[in-house]
Amino acid sequence: MLWYAAPAADWEREALPIGNGALGAMVFGTLASERLQFNEKTLWTGGPGSRDGYDFGNWREPRPGALDAVREELDAKGSLGPDAVAAKLGQPRRGYGAHQTFGDLHLDIPGAPETPDAGYRRSLDLRRGLATVTYTHQQVRHEREFFAGNPDGVLVGRLTADRPASVTCTLRYTSPRTDFTVQADGDRMTVRGELADNGLKFEAQIRVVHQGGTRTANADGSITVSGADHVWFALAAATDYADTYPDYRADDPHAAVTRTVDEAVARGHGALRSRHLRDHGDLFGRVALDIRQSMPADVPTDRLLKEYGGGASASDRALEALFFQYGRYLLIASSRAGSLPANLQGVWNNSTTPPWSADYHTNINLQMNYWLAEAAGLPETTAPYDRFVEALRAPGRRTAKEMFGSRGWVVHNETNPYGFTGVHDWSTAFWFPEAAAWLTAQLYEHYRFGGSTDYLRSTAYPAMKEAAEFWLDNLRTDPRDGTLVVTPSYSPEHGDFTAGDSMAQQIVHDLLTNTLEAARVLGDSAAFRAELEKTLGKLDPGLRIGSWGQLQEWKADLDDKTDGHRHVSHLYALHPGRQIEPGGKWADAAKVSLTARGDGGTGWSKAWKVNFWARLHDGDHAHKMLSEQLKSSTLPNLWDTHPPFQIDGNFGATSGVVEMLLQSQHDVIEVLPALPASWPEGSVRGLRARGGALLDIEWSGGRATRIVLTASRTRELTVRSGLLSGGEKTFKAKAGERYVFD
Repeated sequence: MLWYAAPAADWEREALPIGNGALGAMVFGTLASERLQFNEKTLWTGGPGSRDGYDFGNWREPRPGALDAVREELDAKGSLGPDAVAAKLGQPRRGYGAHQTFGDLHLDIPGAPETPDAGYRRSLDLRRGLATVTYTHQQVRHEREFFAGNPDGVLVGRLTADRPASVTCTLRYTSPRTDFTVQADGDRMTVRGELADNGLKFEAQIRVVHQGGTRTANADGSITVSGADHVWFALAAATDYADTYPDYRADDPHAAVTRTVDEAVARGHGALRSRHLRDHGDLFGRVALDIRQSMPADVPTDRLLKEYGGGASASDRALEALFFQYGRYLLIASSRAGSLPANLQGVWNNSTTPPWSADYHTNINLQMNYWLAEAAGLPETTAPYDRFVEALRAPGRRTAKEMFGSRGWVVHNETNPYGFTGVHDWSTAFWFPEAAAWLTAQLYEHYRFGGSTDYLRSTAYPAMKEAAEFWLDNLRTDPRDGTLVVTPSYSPEHGDFTAGDSMAQQIVHDLLTNTLEAARVLGDSAAFRAELEKTLGKLDPGLRIGSWGQLQEWKADLDDKTDGHRHVSHLYALHPGRQIEPGGKWADAAKVSLTARGDGGTGWSKAWKVNFWARLHDGDHAHKMLSEQLKSSTLPNLWDTHPPFQIDGNFGATSGVVEMLLQSQHDVIEVLPALPASWPEGSVRGLRARGGALLDIEWSGGRATRIVLTASRTRELTVRSGLLSGGEKTFKAKAGERYVFD
């Protein structure tokens, strides 16, 4: 539970998020005029029809030999500055667009107090997905409750009072844009328009239901209810966007929005609420974390955060456990089947020009959004991610063919809902053709956790194989040592262009390894498997130890001990990859690099470091990074801040906590591999491991005391824990069986 003793004054820092995947809203809890800023995830400018034109990032004119010329210059000189490469391979971005706020629904409350009373409370119940505002005025207790129901596709709000005929309010809509009309007819408010930039049609309908009192549809499009016992509303919204290349348009949203809101009203508030609680609770309730936390009853969340001391007290641990679960809550709220995946801000955006367009950065940020999904019990939330990757393949094929002259599909540093797979001209962030390979890693992870060969065959493998074909065509022989390398390559947002930077090599190694494993499972052609094996044998693995013991970021020894850059890209092989195992020379070198980079950075960077240190089995340092994130990169509403707000840090932190408690990337289920000393006693329920295992773990004195493993597949499993004789046990698990170790 997050709770506060005052209304929110700032959208980014204080308002509270609710969402059902496609729709999101921020609840302010203001007294005289409640504000619900809301979003629909597909409301985007840019793309086909944009007044600026749109080219998917593909070169607008052929550039024969441009790519080979850069490769040859890199062979000759060793490195090139980003500006020089951007001048040859980049171009100004056109028609890229940005996510848009849908607007604000205001609930004006005449006669409400200007300031909150001592009993005022604004809260977000993570377990139930309910945002609530309560206060007392003139001896009448008022309550507002809001939720975003996924089963019925609506935002729902309800205003009640403990004295009859005490609810009076006016619902009105505002937007920072002028591209809409709003009309009220009976109990229905309709907001409709087309984005001026690209003609995308959008519509929202709000239906207002009241018991007692009167209702008036006003000429300005607002609706007033006076003297009611209670009032509730349902809001549905959609656009005519479709994720189909090349047009990205579907039917006018009017019929679908009307049907959704009418069915919701016909179902009734009680049924909507019950269906939401059941749906949300089924997902959220799968995982429970007990680190002997104790939430102080009289301390609001903003004060809890301000007084956080680094984990020494039970109240500190309460914040840490809350932050862990908040990441799970935010993924449930921003990523459900039927819409786009969680973007840089999940589904929440109050601007027409949000930071980085609130887009999909594919050089870590989109991938980080889903690190927690499998292990933290939310595999269903990856469905929008899967569909998004599939939708990128068609435009990505065109970019691969036109820019690289190759098979396969590609996407670069960032993308939008309109298949932007090409380049722009921001020199330190325009080139990253490894992104498609990295995107497919989550698809394979979904298979490794769940084990469905149907999913592997129909969803994961086609994208993986086509991404692999791109690299089979595009790897080049390095004249320095004869290995196959990515060229040109650019370690994200850092340094110069080179051939064979570490992250590029590690990502391609990961892709080809995953694809080969999947090809063997599915029985793909012997010729293709042999090509993968041959290429892996010649591929530079991207692992090299430098002059001061560090894992090198580039193939040449260029690392600077004093460099504290936020990206630690050359440790991909440690996390989220699996080339590096703890205890070996590569892990030791990774530790040297990580130590040199320091414990600072942006919010998402600190979250990544939680995962890195956990993979190195250093739970205390992982916990230190979690505490650093809470102390200096977390806002009062517990959103992660870059700054500004960027949701991947929330998701990455939750992933990092899981990594402290359970790891399975090397096909061994490691129990409590990085338990910090600050959590000596505790338990966790519902974590998932690769290979099809669900685990409940109890520990005391920093050691596991009881492990309960439930198998979802029949196969051999290996569990590693100090609880077991010899520290490890391998056994044949049967699907549906429960195994207890104590």
